Amino acid sequence: MNTWRNASLAVTAVAVLSLTTACGQEQGTNTNGQSVGAAAPAAQPADGGYGADSGYGSGTDAAAAKPAGQLAVWDSKKLGEVVTDSEGFTLYRFDKDTANPPTSNCAGECATAWPIVSADDAEAAPGTDPALLGEVTRSDGTKQLTIAGWPMYRYAKDTSPGDANGQGVGGTWFAAAPDGKKAAPASATEVTAGDLPGLSVRKDPKLGDIVVDSRGMTVYRFKKDSAWPMKSACTGACLEKWPVVAPVDKNDTEGIIKKGFVTFDRPDGIKQQSVDCWPIYTFSGDTKPGDTNGQDVGGTWFAVSPNAKLVGAPK
Repeated sequence: MNTWRNASLAVTAVAVLSLTTACGQEQGTNTNGQSVGAAAPAAQPADGGYGADSGYGSGTDAAAAKPAGQLAVWDSKKLGEVVTDSEGFTLYRFDKDTANPPTSNCAGECATAWPIVSADDAEAAPGTDPALLGEVTRSDGTKQLTIAGWPMYRYAKDTSPGDANGQGVGGTWFAAAPDGKKAAPASATEVTAGDLPGLSVRKDPKLGDIVVDSRGMTVYRFKKDSAWPMKSACTGACLEKWPVVAPVDKNDTEGIIKKGFVTFDRPDGIKQQSVDCWPIYTFSGDTKPGDTNGQDVGGTWFAVSPNAKLVGAPK
């Protein structure tokens, strides 16, 4: 009798676990307090989508730091005001760093993809506040330039002055503005100042109701992804064009479905928001709020409706 009872309890426990597991995942807890866990094993890009060694690395820096020299400000129509070094190369900041206190979390192989900018001989760009320039001493003793506390880097794939190929890589690397914030065009800054929710709905004249992020940028889904179990087919170089939507508090949304509103713990270590268990992204080709340049790209990328459906996708 006891053997039968123990077996019955075990079966019941398994059934309850299967019902309470979110989006086909089996372990872990997301930032909204829902169980999501790690995705099923999948091929992972060597660089995690944002620099070798998943952006952390260890040991001494892999590339020698180059002096910044006389900084300048490049007024990009796509990115807004961007800080460059004396040779015109774009400077970047890393979301996994901290500004207060200034801390760099990019070392080892990461610093090969994202060479650090030396603080030696750095001079503020004309018309900017020199007091924003500073330095942080790295573990190998190198002094790295900071702007408003944020450590500065270049990108190895920028081969010419004015290149900004590192913008949005992995959803964690962004061109730096003169005040140390992420560079953004004036129109995007105005939308941010309007206090849009983390995710909300905009009525597009062609697509109808679509989901947008806090900057007013269109949110997309990838047809090659899956929700049950939750998996992303966009990795490596794909994330340079399609940055993930970072986790959003469920209470910081307006007009969208709350079902399956969980944080996806990607195999590459990046945390991504999902709606109805579908991973969501923005598009690097959208340069201002209202753009929908990612719609129907490759027949696999589509804007997202308030109930998480693909807008305009063939049946």
